[in-house]
Amino acid sequence: MFVPLALVAFWPSPVDQPIQGELARILRFFHAHGIPAWFDYKFVEASANVVLFVPLGVVASLAFAEKRWWQIGAFGLIVSGCIELGQLLFLHDRFASPQDVVTNTSGAVIGALLAIEALKRPQARRLSAAGLRNANSS
Repeated sequence: MFVPLALVAFWPSPVDQPIQGELARILRFFHAHGIPAWFDYKFVEASANVVLFVPLGVVASLAFAEKRWWQIGAFGLIVSGCIELGQLLFLHDRFASPQDVVTNTSGAVIGALLAIEALKRPQARRLSAAGLRNANSS
């Protein structure tokens, strides 16, 4: 799970570089067919950064179930900050960005919240079933 994140984060050149022309063509097609202009390259890139960190938030939340969502978010912030610092110091064709830290952290928080919610549902069902059994046995 972390290998794809590391590959994307530390690839020597921007990972979308080979498809930038194709992506621009697709966006032009979308815009010509009614998709708003705000749905542009920057939006796609920011969304990809969020999505990239959702699995980190899910896995961290499952691995550290006692941690709160904001603590998992802080972990995502630290991981993202280290990635951006690494890009700044060692990858001259990559661009470190505070916006990437914000979007990556947001993805980690979303992942943590999704995991917390997913864990609550079976727990609520078990509690509900136990309550029904207790009520039926009385």
